[in-house]
Amino acid sequence: MPAPVLRAAILVVSTTASKDPSTDAAGPALQSVFETDGDGKWSVTATQIVSDDEEQIKTQILAWTDPKNKVDEQVNLIVTTGGTGFAISDITPEVVAALIEKPAPGLVHGMLAASLQVTPFSVMSRPVAGMRGRTILVTLPGSPKGAKENLQAIIKMLPHACVLAAGMDSRALHSGGVKKLEKEAGVSAAAHTHSHAHGHSHGHGHGHGHGHSHGHGHGHGLVRHETPSDTPSTSRLVSNDPSLGPTRRNRASPFPMISVDEALGRIEEFTPDHRRVEKPVDEELVGHVLAEDVYAAEDVPAFRASIVDGYAVVVPTTKDSQDTKEPSGTFSGIFPVVAVSHAEPGDEEAARVLSAGEIARITTGAPLPIGANAVVMVESTTLVSKTDDGTEEKEIEIRAANVHDGDNVREIGSDVRKGQIVMRKGDKITAVGGEVGLLISAGVQRVLVCRRPVVGVLSTGNEIVDHRTGLSDRLRLGQVRDTNRPTLLLAAKEWGFETVDLGVAEDQPGELEQHLRDALRRVDVVVTTGGVSMGELDLLKPTIERTLGGTIHFGRVSMKPGKPTTFATVTVKEAVTAAPEAPATERNVRPIFALPGNPASALVTFHLFVLPALHKMAGESTRGLSKVPVALSHDYVLDKERPEYHRAVVSVGAQDGVLRATSTGGQRSSKVGSMHTANALLCMPAGAAPLKAGAKVDALLMGSIRSGQ
Repeated sequence: MPAPVLRAAILVVSTTASKDPSTDAAGPALQSVFETDGDGKWSVTATQIVSDDEEQIKTQILAWTDPKNKVDEQVNLIVTTGGTGFAISDITPEVVAALIEKPAPGLVHGMLAASLQVTPFSVMSRPVAGMRGRTILVTLPGSPKGAKENLQAIIKMLPHACVLAAGMDSRALHSGGVKKLEKEAGVSAAAHTHSHAHGHSHGHGHGHGHGHSHGHGHGHGLVRHETPSDTPSTSRLVSNDPSLGPTRRNRASPFPMISVDEALGRIEEFTPDHRRVEKPVDEELVGHVLAEDVYAAEDVPAFRASIVDGYAVVVPTTKDSQDTKEPSGTFSGIFPVVAVSHAEPGDEEAARVLSAGEIARITTGAPLPIGANAVVMVESTTLVSKTDDGTEEKEIEIRAANVHDGDNVREIGSDVRKGQIVMRKGDKITAVGGEVGLLISAGVQRVLVCRRPVVGVLSTGNEIVDHRTGLSDRLRLGQVRDTNRPTLLLAAKEWGFETVDLGVAEDQPGELEQHLRDALRRVDVVVTTGGVSMGELDLLKPTIERTLGGTIHFGRVSMKPGKPTTFATVTVKEAVTAAPEAPATERNVRPIFALPGNPASALVTFHLFVLPALHKMAGESTRGLSKVPVALSHDYVLDKERPEYHRAVVSVGAQDGVLRATSTGGQRSSKVGSMHTANALLCMPAGAAPLKAGAKVDALLMGSIRSGQ
């Protein structure tokens, strides 16, 4: 790939982003277009954010196009994003048009024509393009999706325009004819004509957020006629256009088949990181991961306390130095009981000063009286006398050997010192590890934790009957009861995540879109089942890609079951609580996992792909299912082409302690019963010959290991 030779600058026009640059998503979207669609011909040398202010826009463009700039400061292309609509503050086209010396209406037409293939609302945009000096100026919409699509529509032709504007001889540049130019740009006039004539958008390769850098190709206007392969071609791969009807849909998936490991890598890469939230220290903290180190707010214990029931005494000590103490020898005699110290708040007798020769009865956890320096256990004492009313001890005889200063005493801060780290960032709060008790004992009232994502589950399909209704009704021909949604909701809850039941969406583009938009407002992760294969009613991929402007990171995985599993992300704008002068919204990424509709496939792919994403968003360092080696208890037939995640029961041998795996039976992906009793997924390789009993494979544990015979 040739080194970048053309310099581009991005000007973001947004009053909101100028106050908080973190809210800008259009700038990074355009940067990605230059990187993934620019064929290595571009270097983005500058990005600036300005308000919707005429003077700021004008000043920045003039600075970039100043003919006195040094060679390394000159830019070939300036793209602006924002301020091209009909709002009162939208002034970018007017400001840029006033600076243009030579208009370029062809670029404007190219952007509008491409956008109209996506939505009729493109007519609401007011782009302008042209030259100022030796620099090409182009205005793009403010939405990341619109800006991305418009730039993708013309980026293949822009190098030609830029080198001519920079002063290259046009005769030399055009010497090979237009066919040579088309070949160098990676475009085809025939492909453009074909795609326009049919009025669909996948000839333009907008991708609708499909512009990730996994080698999927970035050609524009190219319609594939050859048999698709599992290797990404040079064209941009897009989902079916539902408006074309069944006769013009893809006959094979345009998404390349990737390995499970590559799919997991993309999930790790594109799943958003955890978000931090402050929570009180109570039982609701269980399951959360700490987002920062936690320090003790006070000493534990906060006072010198007895660790046994007995008598606080004053032991004579002899010190050779400040650091060592000699044993005091046998401590014995008859002593008056002058005080009682109980583990009760406000116990006044605990504040009494104890003198040599006096003792105080004390209970476990009670504070030592002032002057006491050791505690003798009650087992080493004998009652000598009582008070006149017979209710209290008057004198006690002690016979104890080698009593030391500090015996049976918890010193101040001996468990935890104030300011000491009691838990580390990344530690998980469990119900059995005592973490909540530790935090409470150290005086910690609130902690910053990683917010646990909320999971929504949506079933799709005209044939689906809600499991909560119609159970007493007989199913009509073609209907099936919804097993996936309750199963996945329960699986997510079992792993400690809050869930939202998103119901059932029929296979209608408008209804599916509305369900997904509603889901993206309510939950952090959307899980759907069904509608991801190659049928004419499989609408999830097109809806995510074309309607929601999402990015599909993979659409097929080489595995059994679960081949059509799809992972995508959609950027949504959310309202936030903020000061009046700060932005009222922020952009956040929502993962969408479109799982197959077959019950076994749905549950297998949930554990294999969704769970690691949930763990990442929850801040957990260990992600996905735990893996252990197991021995096969019988022969297993392998799939010849794809690795299989075989449902099995893993148990430990009572005699030898060996982990063994037994199949749950028939593994057909539609067979609900194949998950019954299963506590593991066996990672079985593809192969022609069966694996024999006793062979070792890895098992992914979905539940606790059973006890064997």
